[in-house]
Amino acid sequence: MKIEVYSDMVCPWCRIGKKNMNDAIEAWNEQTGQTVEVSHHAYQLDPTLPPEGLPFNSVMEKKMGGAERLRPMLQRVTDAGADVGVTFHFDQVERMPNTVLAHRITALLPQEDEGHWIDAVMKAYFEDGRDIAKLDVLLDIAAELGLDAEEAKRLLENGEGLQDVEKDMESAKSIGISGVPFFIINNKYALSGAYPSAQFLEAFRKISQGG
Repeated sequence: MKIEVYSDMVCPWCRIGKKNMNDAIEAWNEQTGQTVEVSHHAYQLDPTLPPEGLPFNSVMEKKMGGAERLRPMLQRVTDAGADVGVTFHFDQVERMPNTVLAHRITALLPQEDEGHWIDAVMKAYFEDGRDIAKLDVLLDIAAELGLDAEEAKRLLENGEGLQDVEKDMESAKSIGISGVPFFIINNKYALSGAYPSAQFLEAFRKISQGG
């Protein structure tokens, strides 16, 4: 079983959907003994953001139509996260970052490290309010995970990873992805949105039965 995931680190529903997917994979492994291979692909909710990002509240208030609409939306996300064991501290978030650098690091990692990296970046952003547009912040997160931050810096300075991110963005466009999270299971089933783990398990069962 293989899953391709398109997501963005500043997308709270991507964090919730990833947690649901991981819970389903764990349950599937316990039930069947089968493993699921996951590969992650870059997507940007707002590719027009400048490299340094913008203030979070001003961006989101403009998008939502004012602070009065933004607050209940953030509360809904916070509650949805709590329901599946994911924490959001939007009061700590000051910036809406451009995520190209973070995606480029994902592209440089072995596939087995991608998920841990994305989890760590999302936690740093949504729980600790760290500015994940900044190279030094990303390299600190990499070092905290035990990754080779100096090698990552060298590769980024050489332009590595950018072509991979651009390829993912083109792929998402060609598939017709207009929102994330987006999951493609065995090149056959597509799930768009933060689906509950039960729906992932249902898709796994259908695929395993040749459905």
